[in-house]
Amino acid sequence: MLLVIDVGNTNTVLGLYEEQTLLHSWRVRTDISRTDDEYGMLLNDLLTFSDFDMSGISAVIVSCVVPPLLDALSRMCRKYFNVSPYIVGPGLKTGMPIKYDNPHEVGADRIVNGVAAFKKFQRSLIVVDFGTATTFDYICDQGEYQGGAIAPGLGISADALHEQASKLPRVEICQPPLVVAKNTVNSMQAGLLFGYAGLVDGIVKRMKQEVSTEPLVVATGGLAEQIAQASETIDSVDPLLTLDGLLLIYQLNKAEVPA
Repeated sequence: MLLVIDVGNTNTVLGLYEEQTLLHSWRVRTDISRTDDEYGMLLNDLLTFSDFDMSGISAVIVSCVVPPLLDALSRMCRKYFNVSPYIVGPGLKTGMPIKYDNPHEVGADRIVNGVAAFKKFQRSLIVVDFGTATTFDYICDQGEYQGGAIAPGLGISADALHEQASKLPRVEICQPPLVVAKNTVNSMQAGLLFGYAGLVDGIVKRMKQEVSTEPLVVATGGLAEQIAQASETIDSVDPLLTLDGLLLIYQLNKAEVPA
């Protein structure tokens, strides 16, 4: 079995594949203070609870935007799975040309998303990933990563409202019954959700004008479903897009020994 690990700033998503089939996925909090042994025990608990065995994992691939965690995760893979993980980054083939001023600046998750989305749809795309930051990435008809935009994530916006305005509480991010809300919590939810949907639609529309094509807009990430319901421009939602991208990149590189 293949274990894929997508490490984000807030959450880490893990998936277990048998050939092309996703057997199970998990979402846990990213914690840079965890040691390799703590991550090993966490994985053992997750796998055991879902009726899997660590001994069945024969390969691991990691996409990580939190560099301090790479060493701990690499040690964990060698100690608990007896494998060196594939790390998405320089030296690992993705099959996607990167047309960026400095390709090394592009977050691994953005490339992985692009690879998965282009494989799935085989056309020009805008991939919107709702994470700690929200990224907008344009993939052209030729399957080349052309660039994109980065905005503060919805969670960051909600935290800023609570922390910077002394009377405003911390609220759950969900769709309120009305935009003209009748209480403070619903008013904040309306501003956050519908305001963010407007941000998404505004950036997507500007990107479409700039590229002079009509790309499909694919959303992924933890809040993708909620924002898509309020958005005018999102065409498709795939919460596990990054995991599928990691599978594709592993398959492209599996004949080679990971560094």
